[in-house]
Amino acid sequence: MIPRHHEIPGCLFIAEASSNHGRDLARAHAFVDAAADAGCDAVKFQLFKIDRMFAPEILQRSAKHQARRDWELPAAHLAPLARHCAARGIKFSCTPFYLEAVAELEPFVDFYKIASYELLVTDLLKACAATGKPIILSTGMATMEEIINASNTLKDAGARDVTLLHCVSAYPTPAAEANLSAIAAIREATGLKVGWSDHTRRPAVIERAVHRWGASAVEFHLDLDGAGAEYEAGHCWLPHEIAPAIARIRESFIADGYGFKGPQPSELADRDWRADPTDGMRPLKHIREEWENDSLKGAA
Repeated sequence: MIPRHHEIPGCLFIAEASSNHGRDLARAHAFVDAAADAGCDAVKFQLFKIDRMFAPEILQRSAKHQARRDWELPAAHLAPLARHCAARGIKFSCTPFYLEAVAELEPFVDFYKIASYELLVTDLLKACAATGKPIILSTGMATMEEIINASNTLKDAGARDVTLLHCVSAYPTPAAEANLSAIAAIREATGLKVGWSDHTRRPAVIERAVHRWGASAVEFHLDLDGAGAEYEAGHCWLPHEIAPAIARIRESFIADGYGFKGPQPSELADRDWRADPTDGMRPLKHIREEWENDSLKGAA
């Protein structure tokens, strides 16, 4: 039986708005539009409070970390962002960085994304799992033992749809350190779906992650125009850079087909013009007979 279109294997593309929205709802909506126009399946934001993210002794001494307060996503933006995503036919996700954020996000998100830096926070993992919503967990900096422990925590807490993302938490990540073969190693160790969280900003890397290592999802950081707070670090893609990469990967999945061998619609008309097995001449004899009969009719 020929599979339906949506059953053809593919890859989930997630655009990470990160802190490039600048607390501007109109700009955040533009991120949703850019992600949808680029062919993404989902867009992801982050819900954090600096006072709940960094310890007091860090904030008291680091103006750099204090300045990240300006990157916080207002909770009031969640509902309109979720509505805008629904209107554009794209999934809305957000990363909770403190425990209460899980409940704050539950009415709005299609799935939770847990960041690499929170992989060790068992209570946060359990709270996300308890919602019953799909979960994507990044694994940057983690050992395999830590990844397995986190995966088991999610499963034991009731999570039934979990995707792990192999990730290198360097911004940007050198291509030589992408270590994409870890995708297969994590998949084998956990039995879960595994994708790639990209910080390389290189089309060849994400295409290799999908085509060679079977990444089931690709997450990448997006900026609209190079004016976002995180763009200068060098790991954020621009819409015109990521769109053709996604299109190439999508096209390659279409080319994979359905996994059966049989005549394709575009070649059906030529089947009768194959050589007839009785004399090795083209076309098949019943076509020759039709031509001969048509000729006789014309002569009459």
